[in-house]
Amino acid sequence: MKKTFLTLLACLGLVLTGSQAVFAAEEDNYLRVGMEAAYAPFNWTQNDDANGAAPIEGTNQYANGYDVQIAKKIAESMGKELLVVKTEWDGLVPALTSNKIDMIIAGMSPTEERKKEIAFSDSYYTSEPVIMVRKDGDFASAKSVSDFSGAKVTAQQGVWHVNLLSQMPGIEPQTPMGDFSQMRQALESGIIDAYISERPEGTTAENANPSFKMLTLSEGFEVSESDAAIAVGMRKDDNRISEVNQVLATISEDDRIALMDDMISKQPVEEESDDSAKPSFFSQVATILKTNWREFLVGTGTTLLISITGTICGLLIGLLIGIFRTAPKAANRITAIAQKVFGWFLSVYIEVFRGTPMIVQSMVIYYGTAQAFNINIPRLWAAIFIVSINTGAYMSEVVRGGIFAVDKGQFEAATALGFTHGQTMRKIVLPQVIRNILPATGNEFVINIKDTSVLNVISVVELYFSGKTVATQNYQYFQTFTIIATIYFVLTFTVTRILRYLEKRMDSDHYTTGANQMQIKEVTHV
Repeated sequence: MKKTFLTLLACLGLVLTGSQAVFAAEEDNYLRVGMEAAYAPFNWTQNDDANGAAPIEGTNQYANGYDVQIAKKIAESMGKELLVVKTEWDGLVPALTSNKIDMIIAGMSPTEERKKEIAFSDSYYTSEPVIMVRKDGDFASAKSVSDFSGAKVTAQQGVWHVNLLSQMPGIEPQTPMGDFSQMRQALESGIIDAYISERPEGTTAENANPSFKMLTLSEGFEVSESDAAIAVGMRKDDNRISEVNQVLATISEDDRIALMDDMISKQPVEEESDDSAKPSFFSQVATILKTNWREFLVGTGTTLLISITGTICGLLIGLLIGIFRTAPKAANRITAIAQKVFGWFLSVYIEVFRGTPMIVQSMVIYYGTAQAFNINIPRLWAAIFIVSINTGAYMSEVVRGGIFAVDKGQFEAATALGFTHGQTMRKIVLPQVIRNILPATGNEFVINIKDTSVLNVISVVELYFSGKTVATQNYQYFQTFTIIATIYFVLTFTVTRILRYLEKRMDSDHYTTGANQMQIKEVTHV
């Protein structure tokens, strides 16, 4: 049974990492470009290679849009194929500086702050800020920035749009959000009154959602040239920037406008239906599930792979640390010193990983190791490693408590019989500890299933990442996230019930064994 489970787990890992392995084997043939693939018409995700789309690393999906077409021209000039690395906005610069990607082509402006970290090419598009509101909202007829007094307005975190909030007198500035999909969802649900965007994205949102309205203000914002421009981000030591500029110079202003108009017409937009024939909420959920079940299945498989492997490895780490920390002090002085130093190291490890969020650990381990030590860890392996060592830090304390819960008399009896510490642990203590910590282990497993969602910051294609991608394609956020929530609930509910069943079986076996032993003693006594 154990071998079968491990075989299935290994096969699942091979299936999920197969596409990444193919790309890794031919890495030199690709120009790896980072983008969100969720910012139409600059970049978006689709399920096929129609209209000149480029493959997304580690998935069966493709990216298209204005940025993608510009990137294809650059890749072609370098004699390479374009490979899109789908990355969260906040992770683009770390991914570039840590050599995870070759370039950033994601509608990024060459602001002075960013120029301190990376280099930029010449501009390949000039942006114009707009404001998105609801057609039936209180600010739908606004003509200038001063008309938004009292409005709840936000912008994307880490983007120059945030600086424009200070140019809107009397507003209630809201906390900047992670991406445009979050802002669209907040606007649709009424959490905010408006958000600052750019004309291409505003046109896309307006076409996709009939309740949205794009406002180009007669008395608008004061925007610097560096903010309005959009350029290719590159590492400062990359000497190909002149080659990129040469490619961009061949694209005239008319060609750029024509390309943007073409991409706007080709972007995926949900078809509108008559209000009388508008499908119900559950019909929309069923349609999304039917259309995108493969993406949800892959995301669920990756989530299970990471959480199962991470929990098992974390439990093993916890057991080893628990055994070490409860071991008696060595008689040899040098060994005792080494034991004490290693104990300090373990204490630091436990405190650090219990005292910092997993999302921060993910950024530091995945991007930090590549930037500081030039260690390029594959994304999926990095995810498993992160979950494992995080779980290990928690499980070590659980195991230590489980060991101390065992009656001291059993330790004394084992010592009297000549057992070493290792033999005592392996034959007497650990069997009892494993049973005692099973509920805590199950709880950690459930937590890991949910916490894999934070790994989307390093672009692991787990369930949340897959669902978020689907939502940015269909603009039906509530319906899509209802599916994601349901899948998470089914996974955690099923795991909880399986673990409770195992607990009952182990308790049953324990009591049965104890009854049999009593019967044997009684027969022997007679």
